[in-house]
Amino acid sequence: MTDDAELRCQQVVELVTDYLEGALDPETTARFREHLRGCPHCTEYLDQIRRTIRSLGHVPVDAVAPETMAGLLAEFGSLRPEQPTSRRGRFRLR
Repeated sequence: MTDDAELRCQQVVELVTDYLEGALDPETTARFREHLRGCPHCTEYLDQIRRTIRSLGHVPVDAVAPETMAGLLAEFGSLRPEQPTSRRGRFRLR
């Protein structure tokens, strides 16, 4: 793999969600995994995201404190769910 074909850490961080959802094409998936083999920092980041999903992936919405929900909605208010026709980009800007 040439230097141009290798993913950089920032690119890996941007692709983590698509990787975990299986939404990357085979070539990008191979490049992603190749980067992980040589980067303990990105490997740890991926593990942290997996742990976060396991911990929070099953929290009922009504269990989130109202002030926390208000903060999240204020922060992410410009995003809205897309129709579930694609695994990529579950949210988009309004």
